[in-house]
Amino acid sequence: MARACSTYARMTDTPLLEDRIAAALTREVMPEVHAFAERLGNHAGALGVVFYGSNLRTGSLEGVLDFYVLLPGAQVERVWPRVSYHEWSCNGVPLRAKVATMALETFRSAAAGERLDTTIWARFVQPSALAWQRDAAAAEGIAAAVAGAARTAARLAVALGPASGTAEDYWRALFRATYAAEFRVEKAGREDSILAVNRAHFDGLLPLALESAGIPFTTSGPTLHPQLSTGQRARTLAWWARRRRLGKPYNVLRLLKASTTFEGAARYAAWKIERHTGVPVTITPWRERHPVLAAPGVLWHVWRRKKAGAP
Repeated sequence: MARACSTYARMTDTPLLEDRIAAALTREVMPEVHAFAERLGNHAGALGVVFYGSNLRTGSLEGVLDFYVLLPGAQVERVWPRVSYHEWSCNGVPLRAKVATMALETFRSAAAGERLDTTIWARFVQPSALAWQRDAAAAEGIAAAVAGAARTAARLAVALGPASGTAEDYWRALFRATYAAEFRVEKAGREDSILAVNRAHFDGLLPLALESAGIPFTTSGPTLHPQLSTGQRARTLAWWARRRRLGKPYNVLRLLKASTTFEGAARYAAWKIERHTGVPVTITPWRERHPVLAAPGVLWHVWRRKKAGAP
């Protein structure tokens, strides 16, 4: 028998989305990761530093660690986040990190789907950890913002997914769509691997996120039946259509902006572009000296190769 569930009909022993997200963000990280995050946060005057990516899941310190440094006050840059590269040795362990820096308020509004950006909510519906925070109030604000990412992702997932299905059916529909909207090449089935390696994180998350977003649904066993009206679905899909159209140009703009923030900028950008699109970019001496001036030509080259279907 189907059980009704909505924002107004919640089982009393079911945790709120915000409670679940706040608890998830307290997951333990390696001492070196915490030390690096503390160093970054104190230097930037940040509210908190969020750690995410494959190193969070594996606990490895190899490769490049991924951090978001969230600042108080208004956003400074129009194209955000500001990306930088850092190397630091902690207790004799060499660490490398790619650091994205932005205002918490901008992060919150992007996670809530109020901006054209797709990367924040698609990334932070996946696991992350608050590796350092200024104080309890800052931690609470960051957790609320990350909960907004789950609500945004859930709304789109049920609009894109089937009329009825398992939670994994909806998450797969979401990740297929967001990967297609970004300027990157992912292997087929990438969405399945995300769900497989983060099963505990996603288990039970969609019902809580739908409830928090005010989207009623019923359940029959593992099957969800979202009660989206025709108008709600149409509005959500229209919201997504605009972001899907602008996703690739916006992603490339960010990659090119990021190329100016640290030593070897042009080579880093070329590597990232080839990694995400499959299109190699030749680094000439002029492009290395003038990565910003070279950006339009690089973008045109990548766009033509992608349109032609060339590797």
